[in-house]
Amino acid sequence: MRILVTGAAGFIGSHVCQRLLERGDDILGIDNLNNYYEVALKESRLANLCCYDRFRFMRVDITDRTSVERLFQDENFDRVIHFAAQAGVRYSLSNPHTYIDTNVAGFTNIIEGCRLAGITKMMFASSSSVYGANTRIPYSTLDRTDQPISLYAATKKANELIAYVYHHLFGIELIGMRFFTVYGPWGRPDMAYYSFTRDILDHKPIRLYNYGKSKRDFTFIDDAVECVVRLLGEETQPGVECCPGYHIYNIGNQHPVDLRRFVSILEENIGCKALTEDVPPQPGDVEETYADTGSLEDDIGYSPVTPIEWGLSRFVDWYLGYHGR
Repeated sequence: MRILVTGAAGFIGSHVCQRLLERGDDILGIDNLNNYYEVALKESRLANLCCYDRFRFMRVDITDRTSVERLFQDENFDRVIHFAAQAGVRYSLSNPHTYIDTNVAGFTNIIEGCRLAGITKMMFASSSSVYGANTRIPYSTLDRTDQPISLYAATKKANELIAYVYHHLFGIELIGMRFFTVYGPWGRPDMAYYSFTRDILDHKPIRLYNYGKSKRDFTFIDDAVECVVRLLGEETQPGVECCPGYHIYNIGNQHPVDLRRFVSILEENIGCKALTEDVPPQPGDVEETYADTGSLEDDIGYSPVTPIEWGLSRFVDWYLGYHGR
């Protein structure tokens, strides 16, 4: 298939591109290469992809409606996988307009491009953040998600609602993926596993929010990619069929890990003790995330399985090699 992947220089997007290229798809990747974190890391991810003959890259900002319209007019895609977004819960506290522009207006530009181009299937990244302060554990896609506690979460919920409207009005098949703390090689420097590793190596103190009592459902990148590819399917072997119009899936490991154990695993792999500082929770943070992936297993016969110990060892190995430590 010819597939448009937005956010192709991002963490999940670049891994998905590589997996699809390896199976023989033609990929056009777009990204605006913004400086939310180091652009050099994004360029390194792209360098890994540019060795594939079937990969092309274009620097496109999805908030630029004219550029997005021209993209869909000039190209002929079978499918669209949308990862481009402004990430980060805490950053949204001080930069709200960036989230509205990118995550709401930009999302609308992409899905409208699909409609006008007659593209029948689009997949998009949502987030476990949409569950807000939900006290039902594990999080089910049947739970209410109308009380987000961060602007980032609100924009991701807006994506799901806009997608439903486009399915209802125009019949586009839409699949939303609520990712739960994806981690691994080539990850995001703003995420805790990355910054903790850097600070432990530099003998700098790390902050444990919520006094280290928070738990996260950490999902290894290879598992997340496997779920994306199975949900996408192939021309000869379609993906999700039980609900071909509109569906939302949790993509998580189903084994929440508390921050203190998480840090101890990093310490073992790095070979160095961490200097820790217990601090109160940050606005917009939740105490625990925990994915119910029952519908994912039912529909694609797979859910994330990688133990945190093995996944973090893979990340630390990559980090030491990439940063020359």
